[in-house]
Amino acid sequence: MPPIASTSPRLTTLTLFGIRKGHWRWGLSQMGTSGPKLEKVSGLLFFKLLGSGHGKGFSIKPNFRRYGLMCTWQTEADADAFLQNSALIQEYRQHTHETWTIKLYPYQQHGQWDGVAPFSPALPEKHSSGPIAVLTRASINWRALPGFWRFVPSTSKALENAEGLVCSIGLGELPFVRQATFSVWESVEAMKNFAYKSPLHQEVMRRTRSENWYSEELFARFKPVASEGTWNGVDPTASIL
Repeated sequence: MPPIASTSPRLTTLTLFGIRKGHWRWGLSQMGTSGPKLEKVSGLLFFKLLGSGHGKGFSIKPNFRRYGLMCTWQTEADADAFLQNSALIQEYRQHTHETWTIKLYPYQQHGQWDGVAPFSPALPEKHSSGPIAVLTRASINWRALPGFWRFVPSTSKALENAEGLVCSIGLGELPFVRQATFSVWESVEAMKNFAYKSPLHQEVMRRTRSENWYSEELFARFKPVASEGTWNGVDPTASIL
C-alpha cells in the first residue's frame, strides 16, 4: 500500500459481508487470500481484513458467517469503483447473501494500528450534532489475556443494552489477541454516557492502564455520511443517515 500522507481527510469505509450457508470455508480462507489482491487496488491507502464475533462487542466465540473489510481511500471515486465494479467484490458476491457498507470521515484518532495512523488527517470541524461512529482497536498483551477476557462478557452485555446505540460489532484480525469494536451512536452524548458514566466501563479503562493490557491501541471517532446494503436483513443506519 502507498504511504498515508495527505492534508485533507480521507474517506474510510467499513464493509460487512454475510457469508452464505455452506460457504464458511471460503469465508475463512479469504482472510489469507484477499490481501495480495487488495494491495493492487487503485487508491486504497490502508486496509484490514477482519473476522467477527457473536454479539455486539468483543467475543471469544468467532462468527464464521460474518467478515469485515475496513479501508481508507485516496478519493471517494476510488472507493466506489472498488465496491461497485472490482473483480474481488464480484468474487465476494458469489459467496455472500448480504453486504453492508458505511462511509465515514474521521473526526479524530488517538494511537496507531500496526505502527501507522490510518485515519489522519481529521475533519477540520468538531462534532456538533448528529450520529457518531467509534472504532476501538487493541493488540492485547499475552500476559494480560486472562484479565482482559474475564471482563468481556459483562462489558459486551452492557454495550448491548446501552441507550442510544444504533449498531455495533466486535471485529478482529487475530482471535483473542488483536481485537476491535465498531459502533454507531445516535449522538456523542449517548456514546459518552456509556463510555464515561458506566461503572463497569470505567473499571475496564482503569485496569487497561494499571495492568498494561494493550501493547498497541487506537481510538477513533467518525462522521457517518452514507450507508448501503443490509446487515442482518436491514440497514441499521437508514433512519439516521
